[in-house]
Amino acid sequence: MHVTSTLERRLVAEALGTGLLVAAVIGSGIMGQRLAGGNVAIALLANTIATGAALVALILTFGPISGAHFNPVVTGCAVGSGETSPREGAGYILAQILGGLGGAVLANAMFDLAPITWAATARHGSSQLLSEAVATFGLVGVIISTGRRQPSTTPYAVAAYITAAYWFTASTSFANPAVTIARATSDTFAGIRPEDVLPFVLAQAVGGALAALVFGWLAPRGKAS
Repeated sequence: MHVTSTLERRLVAEALGTGLLVAAVIGSGIMGQRLAGGNVAIALLANTIATGAALVALILTFGPISGAHFNPVVTGCAVGSGETSPREGAGYILAQILGGLGGAVLANAMFDLAPITWAATARHGSSQLLSEAVATFGLVGVIISTGRRQPSTTPYAVAAYITAAYWFTASTSFANPAVTIARATSDTFAGIRPEDVLPFVLAQAVGGALAALVFGWLAPRGKAS
C-alpha cells in the first residue's frame, strides 16, 4: 500500500491503531468473561469475534495512513525487506508499544478497573512458545503474500487468520510484541504475567523472521511467479 502521509501522521496512526486494537482485545476479554457465567469457551469466542472485527476496521482505517502495522514484528520485517527505513521502523515500534500501553489503560478504565493491574495469568512452556512462533509465522506470511499479490484483501485475511489462530494455538495467538507487553498490564481474561512476556516476544520474533524468509521467497515483490 502506497503511503504519502507525513511521518508524524504515520506515527500517530500506529499509536492510535495499536491502542484501539489492544482496547478491543482486553475490553472484549473482560466483557466476555463477565457475561459468560464461567464458561471459558464462550468468553474466548466473544474475545475472538471482537478482535477479528476490530482488526478489519482498524486496518481499513489506518492502512492508507501508516500501512497499519500495529505490530513490531511486522515493522521489523518491513525494515528487513527495505520497505521501511530503520529510523522510521524504530519510530513505528515505539509508537506501537506506547499506543498499546495506552489501550490497556483505556480498557481497564472503561471497565472500572485500576489503570494498571499487573496480570497473574501464567502463559509459559514449550507448547505456548511454539504456538506463538506458529501464530506469528502465519500472520506475517498472510501479510506478505496478500500485501504483494492482493493488497485489498489483507484486512480480511489478517482478521480471518487471527480469528482462527485464537483457537488452533495453545497460546490463543498473541502474535504481536506490542500487544503482549500491553496485556501484561491488565489482570483480566486476556492478561499475561510480566515474566512470561519476554519468552513470548522472542518466540514471535523467531516466527516472524522465518515467515519473512519463507514468504519472501514464495511471494517475491514485483514478480507474478
